[in-house]
Amino acid sequence: MAMSLLGKAGHGPAAYESGFAAYRAGVDRLLASYRAIPAGANVRLAKKTSNLFRARTKNTAPGLDVSGLTHVIEVDPDAKTAEVAGMTTYEDLVAATLPYGLAPLVVPQLKTITLGGAVTGLGIESTSFRNGLPHESVLEMEVLTGAGEIVTITPDGADAELFRGFPNSYGTLGYTTRLKIELESVPPYVELRHLRFHDLRELESALERVVLERSFDGERVDYLDGVVFSAGESYLTLGRQTDEPGPVSDYTDMDIYYRSIQHDGSAPKRDRLTIQDYLWRWDTDWFWCSRAFGTQNPKIRRFWPKRYRRSSFYWKLVALDHRYNIGDKLAARRGDPPQERVVQDIEVPVERTADFVEWFLREIPIEPLWLCPLRLRDSAAADDARPWTLYPLRPGRTYVNIGFWSAVPKSPGQMDGAANRSIEKTVTEFDGHKSLYSDSFYEPEEFAALYGGESYKSLKKRYDPGQRLLDLYSKAVQRR
Repeated sequence: MAMSLLGKAGHGPAAYESGFAAYRAGVDRLLASYRAIPAGANVRLAKKTSNLFRARTKNTAPGLDVSGLTHVIEVDPDAKTAEVAGMTTYEDLVAATLPYGLAPLVVPQLKTITLGGAVTGLGIESTSFRNGLPHESVLEMEVLTGAGEIVTITPDGADAELFRGFPNSYGTLGYTTRLKIELESVPPYVELRHLRFHDLRELESALERVVLERSFDGERVDYLDGVVFSAGESYLTLGRQTDEPGPVSDYTDMDIYYRSIQHDGSAPKRDRLTIQDYLWRWDTDWFWCSRAFGTQNPKIRRFWPKRYRRSSFYWKLVALDHRYNIGDKLAARRGDPPQERVVQDIEVPVERTADFVEWFLREIPIEPLWLCPLRLRDSAAADDARPWTLYPLRPGRTYVNIGFWSAVPKSPGQMDGAANRSIEKTVTEFDGHKSLYSDSFYEPEEFAALYGGESYKSLKKRYDPGQRLLDLYSKAVQRR
């Protein structure tokens, strides 16, 4: 944990000196590993864990050693900032900031997502309707480029073009070694209201209103997300920060968070969590995906060790399934068809939310769906706002992230990725975007038009002239 390395969140000159010395040692180790990679081999991370869900070809060359870049360098409670090594997990960062009553402006839902990963691969959470995406709270980054150089980049510095192009580049323009980010004050508790909707159009209208007003029925809204169980059963969860003590729920034991949301709709259902349990409310059951392993069955859950009730462990089980094709082999023994993995997050403009969800529920047999609204931060909505090159969102416009993570049966004779291809086509028709952490099937021309085009090529030429890093299409679509 970060606190064990630096004491109480590593504040003060001595703590900073110690944390930065550890960081410089980690950078030296990283650069040595870069130099050890053969000149003709692609440069990749030597990481044992990942939150990506797309297969990749095996890399026979040695990878980048990032083992010394996993700690918090400093938390400055007065400035409300943190300096963090690029491979630090949000779990460790939150552990370092909460003792000061501070948290990152956006904390992605899964504990082992790293800060560098959230910036280069995008992240989102229930503060995104007011705080945008993780890269928008970055003040400064140090990046290892494909040329093997460490460059310091800021929004207005000499390498501002790389700063704007880095989000959604997935390590194809470089890897973050250090980030300085903004923090915000958070009290100890979060009060929740779960609002049920029987009609998706009503949910869409309420969601749009809450985003703009940041309140509902006279109560402030600090956190906002939702779940769709069916066309006739959907929910918005409104969170309000509070320092008022009182009873709290615990969803790390037998109770399951997403099931606690459900009710008959006669009145909003209320709940209360500690801020820490709220930030990690989805991790215990990997949203609802832990049901695939039986851990939501009370008979199994009772004996499943708590330390293994977390997304990182479930991901290891999925990785084993992908390696040995366990699921399809078991399905074949039962006489069931093979499955197509449909693990995606997409964004559509808020006014197309109901349209997309209705289409999805009609065409793709997966439920529940997660909803998370987002807007670029107010500071980025000015007339001189610079776009994020590889994931262009319009300032002043509300989008809704829709997440769905499961599999569907493959039909005989169907082309590879049929369901995913259909989703990609519909998202584009609805003026939306798709994240690239999972399987993609775009043709090269369409991909370039959606994800950077000539601007990306220019960045690639400048910061990776030797093509040591894979390009984005090779990674995201060709699974290299």
